Amino acid sequence: MADSVRLVDLVQARLDGFLDDRSSIVRTVGADVTALLDDSRRFLSGGKRFRAQFCHWGWRAVAGIRESPVTQRELDAVVGAASALELFHAAALVHDDVIDSSDTRRGEPSAHRRFADRHADHRWAGDAAGFGTSAAILLGDLLLGWSDELFDDAIHELGDAQRARAARRLFNTMRTDVTAGQYLDVLEESAWVERDEQELLDAARRVVVFKSAKYSIESPLLIGAALGGGSEAQLEALSAFGLPLGIAFQLRDDLLGVFGDAAVTGKPSGDDLREGKRTVLVALTRSRVSSSVRRAFDELLGDPELNTEQVLMLQGAMRDSGAVEEVEELIEREVRRANAALDEASLAPEAIAALRQLTARVTDRDA
Repeated sequence: MADSVRLVDLVQARLDGFLDDRSSIVRTVGADVTALLDDSRRFLSGGKRFRAQFCHWGWRAVAGIRESPVTQRELDAVVGAASALELFHAAALVHDDVIDSSDTRRGEPSAHRRFADRHADHRWAGDAAGFGTSAAILLGDLLLGWSDELFDDAIHELGDAQRARAARRLFNTMRTDVTAGQYLDVLEESAWVERDEQELLDAARRVVVFKSAKYSIESPLLIGAALGGGSEAQLEALSAFGLPLGIAFQLRDDLLGVFGDAAVTGKPSGDDLREGKRTVLVALTRSRVSSSVRRAFDELLGDPELNTEQVLMLQGAMRDSGAVEEVEELIEREVRRANAALDEASLAPEAIAALRQLTARVTDRDA
């Protein structure tokens, strides 16, 4: 995966250069606004860069077998688009942590927590938590706007209006999907009380698809392929691969959100339980336990003050119900679907090999 390592370096350099360019604009506003730049750099350094990698390999999958040669201009455009996806992801993380009242991200204080701490350290007037939330929302908005600017820069570099329009349409659709999916996630944390068990499971699956699966894997693949001039058949093959893999990716995330090692995930163990996430894992658990266990489960789920013993009780209910085993089976099934979609696809062999390796990395992980 040497190409992926090089891509990660190129993306980081592109992001650093972009922030350097925007810093001159921010600094004209005043020195006290540079905290937005500092936190932007923190959120955009490191990370797995999965979205950037899928964008790159979606491009390579079609560019690697077409007749026209790849130019440096095209490569620069792909790196720019991949970097824009990472900016979009950073914005989503900042907003997601605000929505979930999550105090940590990658083992460090989340953006709103850092702003709240800054307020407290300086003993400013007003409520520190309120300031932290407001500032983090603005940081997320700034990153979201910047992702759009960087994406526009990238497709302009491409120098092909038709491919640029196709990639832009996909980027726009992705933004709508993930925002609507995030709303569904928030909605289900409240509206679950009026759903029956099948409705809860169906709603949880919709959240998986629109909040995560499409934006994490399918859309980056399709955007990359569009930049490379992929045919309708090639985009359909990548979609048939990317959507089930994206579902498996999020199902693994759901398991890690409940059972993950805090030292590895950078999030407190059982964090999703305290946040009351209505995941497929939760829906399957509730459908399998007795009514008395379900009542106790519902009383605890979503309590931000859950102690270790209560977290262990919820985890035990999930294991004993067989829901954890079923989610693992679902992950395996979706991975098989994803790999099968590549078997007869008219895509570059080296890209297919890379995508199969990425499949293992995104589904068999502990963080």
